[in-house]
This record gives sequence, structure tokens and C-alpha cells, in this order.
Amino acid sequence: MSNTDLVQLTQQTKKLSAMVVEDEKIVNELLSSTFKNFFLNVESCFNGQEALDAYAKSAPDIVFVDIIMEGMDGIELSRKLRKINPNQIIIVISASNDIEKISESIEVGVNSFVQKPIDTKKIIELLTGVIAMINKKKKIETKTFSISLPLDLYEVVNENAKAESISKNAVIIRALRSFYD
Repeated sequence: MSNTDLVQLTQQTKKLSAMVVEDEKIVNELLSSTFKNFFLNVESCFNGQEALDAYAKSAPDIVFVDIIMEGMDGIELSRKLRKINPNQIIIVISASNDIEKISESIEVGVNSFVQKPIDTKKIIELLTGVIAMINKKKKIETKTFSISLPLDLYEVVNENAKAESISKNAVIIRALRSFYD
């Protein structure tokens, strides 16, 4: 990855917030300090219940979670986060190679699974994937955008769109931009 790509990646991730849920203090500090280079805000939690409480207050864009933790494990935490927000981006970062745990995390619907130890290359690949997920989600949301117009305005928009060979949404967006500028 070139420096230009890394700068562009960082510009996109700096608009996002993250939460690291890891019970091992040193690993938690390492991940949190690394992610602070990329994200606007990084919240650090050491167990599932602490993460749930913090999530209720901050609702980060991305949650990085370890699978094996005392008390509520990462899979149960992911399951609870999915109930709160079905679209939450959840990424498992774990040293576990337990196929059952990995399968269960996939069933819960985590977005990605990264094996520890994690290095700079893995982090950059991971964040590139996260940005791609977010951009894809934004495109889908944009495609479902709809607006109701009075019939007379609809006819004007339709005529303008036909005259310029552009979509009706493009005409509406341009009108909204000029209104708010």
C-alpha cells in the first residue's frame, strides 16, 4: 500500500469511532493505541458487560472484540450488540483457533475475523475492508432514497430530468444543494 493510499484510508477512518473489547491489559492497550492513529475516538473496555454499558452511551461505528473473555465472552457480546443494532460492524480479533467458536461467531454475524497476533499489514487490510463495508452500505442506503413530491412539482422534475438526460433524483439533489448553499 502506498503512502497516498494510507493517507486516504486514514482520512476515511478518522471520521469514525471504535471500541476495543479485550480482557488482556497489554493487548488492549496495544490495540487501542494503534487504532487511535486511525480513528477519531477509541474506547477501551476489558469485558463484555463493561462494553455493553459503554456501547449504550457511545454507540461506536466499529467494535473490535476478543472471543475468549471472563464472564460474557465475545460471542455473547456480539449477539447482544446485534440485538441492539443489527447493522453494527463487529470484528473479532482473537488468538482462538477453536473451530466451534469461530463458527459460532460467524453464525452471530460478525463482519470479519482476524487471527492474533495482528501486525500493521493486517490492520491496514482490515481497515480497508471496513471502509469498503461502510461505503457499500452507504451506496445501498443512497439507492433506497426516496422523496414524495406534489404532482405539479413531480412533472417539472420529470421534464427537467428528461431534458438533461439525468435522473430525477439528480434534479432534486441539485435543487436541494442550491437551496441550502
